[in-house]
Amino acid sequence: MPKFGVTVIAAAAIVVAVFAAAAVSAGTAAKAPIKIGVSLPLTGDFSEPGSAALRGYQIWQQMVNAKGGLLGRKVQLIVKDDRSDQNTIVSDYNSLINESKVDLLLGTFSSLLNLPASAVAEKFHMVYVEPAGGSPKMFNRGFQYLFFAQQATAPHQADLFAKWVKGLPPGQRPTTAAYPTQDDPFAAPVIAGLKSQLESAGIKTVYTTTYPPGTTDYDTIASSIKSSGADLVAQGAVFDDGVGLIRSMKKVGYSPKALFQTSAPSEAKTFSDAVGIANTNGIFYAVSWSPSAKGSKYPLNQEFLAAYKKKFKGSIPAEDAADGFTAAQVLQTAVTKVGKIDQDKIKDYLHSKPVRTILGPLSWDANGAPRQAFFLAQWQCSGGTKCASQIVAPKIVATTKQIVYPKPTWK
Repeated sequence: MPKFGVTVIAAAAIVVAVFAAAAVSAGTAAKAPIKIGVSLPLTGDFSEPGSAALRGYQIWQQMVNAKGGLLGRKVQLIVKDDRSDQNTIVSDYNSLINESKVDLLLGTFSSLLNLPASAVAEKFHMVYVEPAGGSPKMFNRGFQYLFFAQQATAPHQADLFAKWVKGLPPGQRPTTAAYPTQDDPFAAPVIAGLKSQLESAGIKTVYTTTYPPGTTDYDTIASSIKSSGADLVAQGAVFDDGVGLIRSMKKVGYSPKALFQTSAPSEAKTFSDAVGIANTNGIFYAVSWSPSAKGSKYPLNQEFLAAYKKKFKGSIPAEDAADGFTAAQVLQTAVTKVGKIDQDKIKDYLHSKPVRTILGPLSWDANGAPRQAFFLAQWQCSGGTKCASQIVAPKIVATTKQIVYPKPTWK
């Protein structure tokens, strides 16, 4: 009898131990980090904006984890470098989903890379919030899990610039325009949309060209623009090509009355260092983010700015960093509102509800295209080299009432 009693007690102890271990295991699993997968162009042609987007993701991760994480779990970013290559990014997102078993996805930089990456996410029915990639090609495929975390698609990026040009008094308005653009699925539609609007306002197109990615010599293009006598130049530029054309226009001695570029001028200090700070004066560009925006319409914007400056030695974030933060902010909001990681419910939430972000309120159509408007920005200088990017429209977020026009000659 004593022996039988010992056996029963021992068996009971084992059962208790097993249940205790299971409880510990369950508790550990419940607190396991939420894994978010992303592949970015950290090297290659898009490394500048790709690295900026990563910094935005990192600031978001830092801020959300400091407040207890997402759904009470810490956030872990699993980041791959797609090397600005379409084939690599397809492999990366397949690996993130099938091998790393990530819980959530965030998008990459550029339409060129987001086109194939979002197709992988759609195949596996995973929500895909992209920080950059407004090409119309992104949104004509009927995807349900894709969301673009900026205010508008590419054809509408320059709407406020077109509105400003058309609003100039007839005697001041440019009469001719040149449209050089990189063969890029985002940059080219921006310029096409702007060209259409300005032509409809009577501004004559005197030069247009599309050059391949990787072009390094812009002297011929600059000379052709000079020969055309264009008052206004609108360039579909990613980054290096925007810098390259400015250097070539300076070289051939041509300075237009107005210069609009996509993307390149938004790279903040990197852009001003590349072209020379004084040469930024008067350059227009469309921008998704303003460091001065504050209040309930732009939640966490000032906190994002402060955290970024602290982490990166006082630097002002590039627009692509803010866009990266916004994409994560959109995903965080939907997951929090749904209350669990359920891809279909997260998708349905974003299709039906607006989300307030550091870019302002965002909402999406059935294909994940946003329905708002970009800001119009301009580099402005005073006192020679005291230059900064200013928001000139819309008035609600404008940082100045002044607009530099005509653009000063190159220094």
